[in-house]
Amino acid sequence: MNVLAEKCKEVIFSVLPIAVLICILNFLFVRVDYTFFIQFLIGVVFICIGLTIFLFGIDIGITPIGDVMGQFITAKNKISVVIIGALILGFFISIAEPDLQILGAQVMQVTKGAIPQTTLIVIVSIGVAVFLAVGLLTIVYHIPQHKAFTFSYGLILLCSIFSVREGISIAFDSSGATTGAITVPFVLAIAAGVSRMKKNSIASETDSFGLVGMVSAGAILSVLAITLIRQLPAFDNDFSISEPAAGTSILTAISEAFKHAASESMLSLLPIAVIFLLTDVCSLRLKKNTLSGIIKGMIITFVGLMLFLAGVKAGFLDLGFLIGHKIGEIANLPLILIIGAFIGCVVILAEPAVYVLTKQIETVSAGYIPRKLVLIFLALGVSIATFLSMLRIVIPAFQLWHILLPGYMVALALSWIVPELFVGMAFDAGGVASGPMTATFVLSFAQGLAAATPGANVLIDGFGIIAAVALAPVISLQVLGLLFYLKQRKGT
Repeated sequence: MNVLAEKCKEVIFSVLPIAVLICILNFLFVRVDYTFFIQFLIGVVFICIGLTIFLFGIDIGITPIGDVMGQFITAKNKISVVIIGALILGFFISIAEPDLQILGAQVMQVTKGAIPQTTLIVIVSIGVAVFLAVGLLTIVYHIPQHKAFTFSYGLILLCSIFSVREGISIAFDSSGATTGAITVPFVLAIAAGVSRMKKNSIASETDSFGLVGMVSAGAILSVLAITLIRQLPAFDNDFSISEPAAGTSILTAISEAFKHAASESMLSLLPIAVIFLLTDVCSLRLKKNTLSGIIKGMIITFVGLMLFLAGVKAGFLDLGFLIGHKIGEIANLPLILIIGAFIGCVVILAEPAVYVLTKQIETVSAGYIPRKLVLIFLALGVSIATFLSMLRIVIPAFQLWHILLPGYMVALALSWIVPELFVGMAFDAGGVASGPMTATFVLSFAQGLAAATPGANVLIDGFGIIAAVALAPVISLQVLGLLFYLKQRKGT
């Protein structure tokens, strides 16, 4: 109970800032229909309860599965087993990721069905599977992470040159959406399980990070590759998302949110559970106490994820669009930019996967890298990213590649300077930062703002904010690593 109480305290302090910010925006600037605001308040309660239960379930269910599976696919020291295992696990983990399903549905809505939800999910999942295998091979063959990331993002840059603007926005957003509440803890656990097979403790510590970053690169490349092979159709530049109808029954909205959340949570966890149980029956044969504990953790994770997603869907999706649209109608540039910066600062604290990563960073570094310091640098980075994203929406001449190109050039340059441990942490944090809160509230806010801004295109300008959020921590945590590096050199 002490563990649950501690997690509940952390969750409340993380969700409270964004809840307060939304309340301030509503009462001072927008005044949405009371039904949406009540749904939002109920959603906040669901998010707090669900996130507490989810994080507890992750610790006793998902993390042990990833750890065991990571050790299993490397135990026989056969590269073929590592590759096949990574391809299977990577595909099913990604295809079940709730954030990716949300993004797929939004892309299908904005493109009016030209890019089907299932097609996008499958394409991204293939890229994730391939790069999960590539990432594990870099661990096995001791390939430096800065070289792997430089090569991967070099390919991404090459593909981006020939891709259309819509394809770039969707591709980079997909990278953030695929590394969410399910994928991150599982991939981190796989990385930890594989790296522990090494006798060198320093190499093991370094290799515990970076795999999430590789998975994110795979998602980007897969979508960009498809846009090169099969050109996207022309889209209507005047497209705008309809404002949700007011007066909808609160009970109906919440029940619909629960129905979708339950099905998405089941779809998210079922493939992982089936693969794990089959592996246990065929090979692992874990002790009954261990197996029952993991199954109990999976059930707890399911309940927590269902409550969390229901809260997000009932309280944040519609409200995010409405607030963004009404703020856009005010057309006050300084106000829009300030709100964007504050949203970025507080939303990162409410992402469930952020706490999984920061906990592992503090654990692996034996407290040398404090969790609170990592959170501060993450919040600052994402705040700048959302500030620039709002600027990009209201000034259409300021395009996404103006942020991403110099940003990734700086990130890759830093990766050759800072300690290897910080490189993996930083690229992992990029995927972790863009979770359910970003994929729902922040993305909906951006789409609402784009729909209300003259000259803005919802498909081009409304998307891309996840990409900017995913880039920010890659730079900010490497800056933190550079500071640690300079401090160490000064002390020697």
